[in-house]
Amino acid sequence: MSDPTRKQSAVRTVAAGLIGNVLEWFDFAIYGYFASDIGHLFFPSSDPTASTLLAYAVLLLGFVARPAGSIVLGLIGDRIGRRALLTISIALMGVATLMIGVLPTYQTIGVAAPILLIVCRMLQGFSLGGEFTGSMVYTTELASPLMRGIISSSTAAGTTLGFILGSTSALLVNRVLGTAEASAWGWRIPFIFSITFCIAGYFLRDGIHESEAGEKAVAARPPTWQLQLRLVFQSLAADWKPIMQTFGIVGMTNAAYYLTFTFAVDYRKKLDIAGSTNFLLANTLALCIVLASKPLGGWLSDRVGRRRLMIGVQLAAMAAIYPAVRIMLHGTAAEFMLGQTMLAVPLGMALGLQGAMLVEIFPLRSRVTSMSIAYSVALALSGGAAPLISAWLIKHYGNPYLPIYFILAYGLIGLAIMAPMRETNGRSLEA
Repeated sequence: MSDPTRKQSAVRTVAAGLIGNVLEWFDFAIYGYFASDIGHLFFPSSDPTASTLLAYAVLLLGFVARPAGSIVLGLIGDRIGRRALLTISIALMGVATLMIGVLPTYQTIGVAAPILLIVCRMLQGFSLGGEFTGSMVYTTELASPLMRGIISSSTAAGTTLGFILGSTSALLVNRVLGTAEASAWGWRIPFIFSITFCIAGYFLRDGIHESEAGEKAVAARPPTWQLQLRLVFQSLAADWKPIMQTFGIVGMTNAAYYLTFTFAVDYRKKLDIAGSTNFLLANTLALCIVLASKPLGGWLSDRVGRRRLMIGVQLAAMAAIYPAVRIMLHGTAAEFMLGQTMLAVPLGMALGLQGAMLVEIFPLRSRVTSMSIAYSVALALSGGAAPLISAWLIKHYGNPYLPIYFILAYGLIGLAIMAPMRETNGRSLEA
């Protein structure tokens, strides 16, 4: 390892991993919180529910685009370096998000409006395909074996900070402008404001150093991009086991997270328009509990084992989800926050420890690429699909509790996959 790499402080490493995820998930969060408003403006329909479903479908498209970003940006991370990947991904996300903030609506330019919105969402998903896992790999590789969980939890903390800022922005826009003005044009403000995160993140990452494992991966790269791409698919075939394990580790927790902190908020806003800001405030406070739980999960996993803790918190979330969702769908704003809190602690702990656990199960030769693709596909099938599936189930069957059952199904699949796994703590990351 080069001397500059050794001198990089843990604070700089954590900040470099965190800033990009704050931006990335701030953008995803504000889209989710304004999904109904965006749907009405870009997908006009006589049926408001149809417009909302289309808006959620576009949200899902952002997740569908992630595997493509995983391949391209993963190749950059494994062939050129983790630092190059992190710089490119944050620039792409910033451009796409700013474009959404200034897009004309359907009433102004017709069908071109939803098409351009889809393009922007796909570009956001493309950049996120490399950003989250790339920063997760970078921070974990630079951490000591005894602190991987707590250091890599900074990446997960960045996602929650993004959600908190997104929820706070939605709250402020609705309170300052009023519901009507926020729906008409105020939703654009957070999208345009996010360019400040992009600029700050770019300059912060411009001076970071490559990890030692990243230098070794670059040194071992094939001589041509064509051979590298061929080896990617060979690696995906060879890495089938950790790819399958990735879904077991992240599927249920991410589906439950998006149901709790994106779909449920938008659902209650539509049911109680006059009190919509109260639910946004409750959501923001509950996300602060998630934020505190993530480093707790990372720290505890360093001591008791990641597999053991992951199974425990997933069982806790599965036990709490029915009463929590019941409270969220029918309670007051205070009760809504109580329901979110019941899931915030186990989900936050799970999301905090997952980063190190995933990095530890993938080999060095293809770590960024294989892990990025596996995570992107797993997240699209779970977290990305959760709001759309939930809205569709409630619309067609009239039962607001049906989304609980597909999340529990993901939980059972995850437990079956993790049960035979060995503990991941202490594994060498340079093998």
